[in-house]
Amino acid sequence: MEPIVEDKGNTPVKIRVRFAPSPTGFLHIGGARTALFNWMYARAQGGIFILRIEDTDAERSKVEYLDEILRSMKWLGLNWDEFYKQSERFDIYRKYAGQLLAEGKAYKDGEAVILKMLPDQVKIFDLIRGEIQFDTETIKDQVLMKSDGTPTYSFACVVDDALMEVSHVIRGEDHISNTPKQIMIYQALGFKIPKFAHLPLIMDEEGGRMSKRAGAVAVSDYQVQGFLPEGIVNYLMLLGWSPGNNQEKVNLDAAVKKFSIKKVNKAGAAFSMDKLKWLNTQYIKEMPVGQLTDLLLPFLKEKGYGDNTDRKWLEEVVKLYQPRMSTLLDFMDWADYLFEANIKATDEDSAKYLTSDKKEGFRLLAEGLAAAPNFDHKATEEVFRGVVAKLGIPAGDLVHPVRIALTGKTIGPGLFETMSVLGKDKTVRRLQEAFG
Repeated sequence: MEPIVEDKGNTPVKIRVRFAPSPTGFLHIGGARTALFNWMYARAQGGIFILRIEDTDAERSKVEYLDEILRSMKWLGLNWDEFYKQSERFDIYRKYAGQLLAEGKAYKDGEAVILKMLPDQVKIFDLIRGEIQFDTETIKDQVLMKSDGTPTYSFACVVDDALMEVSHVIRGEDHISNTPKQIMIYQALGFKIPKFAHLPLIMDEEGGRMSKRAGAVAVSDYQVQGFLPEGIVNYLMLLGWSPGNNQEKVNLDAAVKKFSIKKVNKAGAAFSMDKLKWLNTQYIKEMPVGQLTDLLLPFLKEKGYGDNTDRKWLEEVVKLYQPRMSTLLDFMDWADYLFEANIKATDEDSAKYLTSDKKEGFRLLAEGLAAAPNFDHKATEEVFRGVVAKLGIPAGDLVHPVRIALTGKTIGPGLFETMSVLGKDKTVRRLQEAFG
C-alpha cells in the first residue's frame, strides 16, 4: 500500500520529500535542520526521503564535502531511501531543454538555452506561511542550460523534483524568491507543481544572521566538540517546531509520531548554545556508563591516553564525571589530571590556596593516606577527618588546597572520590610535592 495523504482536492498524494545539499561545503547546522524536518515528515507520513546531491558545479563541488555530508547524515541517524547525483543526470536536463526549444517556449542565446518568462500572477499556498502571491513581471527570462552545457539550479531542481515525484518541497525561507521562477518552469514543462513549505531561518540569540561564533558551523564540528547526535537532533527539531506540553527533551521516534509540517513556526528560530549544551547534558546523564566510556575512548586516544588504561577503573572515573559533562570534551578538561604524570595549578590558585600554613596538614595527610590499608572514598575520608580534627581546623580549610594540589582545579567531584580514583601513589606524591 502506497503512503498517501489527502490534498485539498481529496486526491491521494504519495508523500515523497527530498533534501538536496550542494557538496561545495560541509553540512552546516541550518542544512541539517532542513534535512531533519524532511526526514521527520517522510517518516511521520510513511513516505519516502530522497537525498539528492546537487553537484552540477564541477569546479566547486568536492569529494571531501560529499563524504562529509554523507557521514554527517548517517551520524545524525537521517537514513535516506533513494539517492541521486545531479552530475549523473545531464542528459535528462538537456532532453527537457530541447523539448522547450522545440515547443517555442525557450530560445538559444549562443550556447545557452533560455526560458521565456511570461508576465503572470503566481500564487502558492505555503503549508507554513499560508498564501503567497508573486508578480512575475519583474522576473527576467531564465537561463536553463549554461553555455558550458550544465543546467542552472532552478531548472535542474524542477526537472528532478518532477521526475522524482517529489510531493512536498520543504526548504529554507531563503528559497522563497526562487519559487515563482520554478513554478513557471513547471508550467512550461507541463509538470505537476508540488506543495511548498518554507522553513524559518535559524537566527542568533540577538535575532541576527547566524555566524560561526553563534553556532553556524558544520555538523562534523559539533561531533569533534563532543556533542552527541541525539542531543543535536533533539535541539534542531525544537528550532521552529514543538512537540507540545512544553516538552524539550524528546527522542526522534517519539517526535516523528507528533510531527506536522503545518505546525512549524513562521518566525525565525533563535539558536542558543546554552540550550544545546543543556540538552546534550541530559543525554549524557542518561547514557549507560559503558556506552559513554566507549564514546570517550577516541578522545582519550587522541590525547595519548587510555591505551593501557584499566577498563573497570576508567568506567569508575567516567561515572564520577558523567553528571558534570555537557559534551564529551568536558571529560578531557575535567579528568586530565588522572592521566598526566604531573599537573600544575595556576600561579594565582597556588598563591591563594597553597600557603605555608597548610604544609603541616599536607604532611599529616600524606602520611596517613600512605599508611591506609584501603583506598576507597570511605578510607580517604576517614584519614582526612582525622587530620583536620588533630589540627583543630574546619575541614573546608584543607579541602580546597588539597584539591588544587591533586587536580590543579578549584572545583570537581567529591574530594574523597577524587582521591580514590587518582590512586594512593599519585595522591601521596602530589601532596608531598605540593610545596616543593
